[in-house]
Amino acid sequence: MIDNKKTRNLIILVLMIGSLITSLTQTVLTSALPSIMSTFNVDASTAQWLTTVYLLVLGIMIPSTAYLINRFSIKPLFITSMSLFFIGCIISIFAKNFGIMIVSRILQAIGAGIIMQSVQVAMINLYPKEERGKAMGIYGFVVGAAPAIGPLAAGYIIDNLGWRIIFYILASITLVTIVLAFLFLRSIMEVKKTKLEIISLILSTFGFGGILVGVSNIGAYSITHPLTYIPLVVGIVSLILFTIRQLKVKEPLLELRVFKSRNFIISTVLIIIVYTAMTSASLIISIYIQSVRGMSAMVPGIIMLPGSIAMVILSPIAGSILDKYGFRVLAILGCALLGLGTFELSTLTTTKSIAILTIMYAIRMIGITLLLMPVTTWGLNSLKQEEISHGSAINSTVRQISGAIGSSILITIMTAVTRHSTSTSKALAEIEGMNTSFKIASMVILVGLVVSLIYVKDKNKNDEDMDYKQSALG
Repeated sequence: MIDNKKTRNLIILVLMIGSLITSLTQTVLTSALPSIMSTFNVDASTAQWLTTVYLLVLGIMIPSTAYLINRFSIKPLFITSMSLFFIGCIISIFAKNFGIMIVSRILQAIGAGIIMQSVQVAMINLYPKEERGKAMGIYGFVVGAAPAIGPLAAGYIIDNLGWRIIFYILASITLVTIVLAFLFLRSIMEVKKTKLEIISLILSTFGFGGILVGVSNIGAYSITHPLTYIPLVVGIVSLILFTIRQLKVKEPLLELRVFKSRNFIISTVLIIIVYTAMTSASLIISIYIQSVRGMSAMVPGIIMLPGSIAMVILSPIAGSILDKYGFRVLAILGCALLGLGTFELSTLTTTKSIAILTIMYAIRMIGITLLLMPVTTWGLNSLKQEEISHGSAINSTVRQISGAIGSSILITIMTAVTRHSTSTSKALAEIEGMNTSFKIASMVILVGLVVSLIYVKDKNKNDEDMDYKQSALG
């Protein structure tokens, strides 16, 4: 841990800029997607691959980040990751077809996956345990700024300058960040000369990749189509073999024994539920506003702005509440607000009030803010210091896989309901599909609320010490 406050603040500044840029590439794409669909003449199911492949690559990359973080110093790791992200942005600028656009997203995701994970682990290690809620609150503050800045700024840029300008801006800021990293980044953790478990890496790639490809293909094909069930079978078998191998090898790619911690298991379940339900909302709203209502690309950004601002403001507060009072109140209130906002979004019509949409989206974002960083920190705090990089990698992998699968399933449901709707117009058919998708997401969130009520308990310090001693003995 770095004791010099000035040095620590400079390191945090560089890390936070990197986090902001890589977070922006996800939020700005949501507003840009309808324009990209028009540029490359693809439908929503095909265009969704720009999001799905990004999450797919993140899901494949993140399992290896525990090794990368332990093996390499933060400075070269961060600079290399940002450089890959920069190259991806440059390719997006000059992409002539949808296939090249997919390649650019893959490179962006490789860089972002390493950055996302290394920054999270770095923040945990830069602060003592009793201040980690505050530290992750700072991280949440910066990540929350992306949805606050991204959609509105992207909407304005798209309407006036075109979607490619977005990647010019991201590339320019990334280049500045690389220079700052050269100047200010310092070593944070001790580097260990561990060996990369190649077989585990291959199994995890086929496992997570197969499942994501299979789920994504459900929308374009059917569950009985070979392009759907073959990747799913390969993915499931590979993950089973991956799990067995992690428990047998001396230096596993991911240390699955972290699941001995009850709190870590519960936090992982909640992450799965929240990410499954939340990821497709901004995309559906953008399609609803632009395609169904025929409004400007700036309108989705305006709708999302108050919720994003609330997220920026509340992230540090949520972190402080976690440090002082525990996670139970945050979990219950967060799931309740997320569920309420999501259910109200399932009542879309051709004349739905934009003000109501804005309020409900804001309520949804408040719920997400109370859950995401606190649930991650709460779960990691139950682990030993040497397990944190593995626990963080597992949590991040689960987030991305759940997000990709959840998004694909909900978009597939929306598309299928729209296609088979008996409504009298295309707009009403699309709205029916969107409402069905949001209703299912609401039911998933209800499960998260029940889990929080039953299983999330706040322990006193003596209980935590006893759990830690038992974990160490086990």
